[in-house]
Amino acid sequence: MSAMRKQGVYSRRFAASDAASLVAPSNDSPADSRFHNPGVLRRASLMQEPVLVLNATYEPINVTAVRRAMVLLLKGVAQAEEMHNAEVHSAANAHKVPSVIRLLAYRHIPQQSRALSRKNILLRDRNTCQFCGQIFPSSELTLDHVVPRSRGGRSSWENLVACCYRCNNSKGDRTPEEAGFKLARRPRPFTLHTSRQLMRMIGHRDERWRKYLFY
Repeated sequence: MSAMRKQGVYSRRFAASDAASLVAPSNDSPADSRFHNPGVLRRASLMQEPVLVLNATYEPINVTAVRRAMVLLLKGVAQAEEMHNAEVHSAANAHKVPSVIRLLAYRHIPQQSRALSRKNILLRDRNTCQFCGQIFPSSELTLDHVVPRSRGGRSSWENLVACCYRCNNSKGDRTPEEAGFKLARRPRPFTLHTSRQLMRMIGHRDERWRKYLFY
């Protein structure tokens, strides 16, 4: 299996099932979508909302989805530290939605970059088209090779960016300069430092995260 197909490899370091791993928040939508009115959120969207993951030492190490967080809680791998007012319902039970969870066993988190995957590139680029600057849900984004593969461009962190379909079609088999486009930012590998920057960005919008991120 190629590196681009290894969805969720990073999240499997937390020793649970491989369903619904690291995600961009809210139905794969931008990170600033929050619980303004939990009663009207669709369950599918609710299950993709971001949850802060702490190590056993209370160090923030990850952002995952509600679905993934609840799997960890039900497996006894983690415990909830902060909760939302929203609930999800099964046939027999109602479960509060976690905002912050903490792993019960310490996990060593390597400092190297995350696995190269579509999901991680969209997360790095914050679901923002790197050519037009607009924010999209992940279903409306693709990956673009800055230097086209026909020109020898590689599938790497430094040559792949989030791109909307319109810009992707307009750019075609050209470089950004040839297409008259300008990259919003230079693409870089997704490191632990990048991940913590994203945690802090989301933390500004969820007060429950702040005491774990700003100290």
